[in-house]
Amino acid sequence: MQNGSLKMKDAIKYTEYLGSVHFSAEDDVFYGKIEGVDDLVTFEGKTVTDLRSAFIEAVDDYEQLCKETGKSGLKSYKGSFNIRIAPELHREAARKSVELGISLNQLVEKAIQKMIGA
Repeated sequence: MQNGSLKMKDAIKYTEYLGSVHFSAEDDVFYGKIEGVDDLVTFEGKTVTDLRSAFIEAVDDYEQLCKETGKSGLKSYKGSFNIRIAPELHREAARKSVELGISLNQLVEKAIQKMIGA
């Protein structure tokens, strides 16, 4: 973390979609997949410009497919998940939630909201 904020790394964005970005030295190609969808949608390119174009095309194609099939494009989330943290951090978070008079879930939610700027 630098200056209190995180920067997006190894990802690209187009409309509401995020794509992971990787490089294969063996194949000499950039590649990735659309994140946050229920399907596996991949893209690749020899240059960053090619990769970005392929990502945009993959998103547009995926949105069209979803429209044709009546499927929601973005993955739905249920609002609960398990996390693993160091026991010491767990203890400190539990203590802080008691001090603030809120549940541990509320403390974690507030921390996530602060981190993502919501």
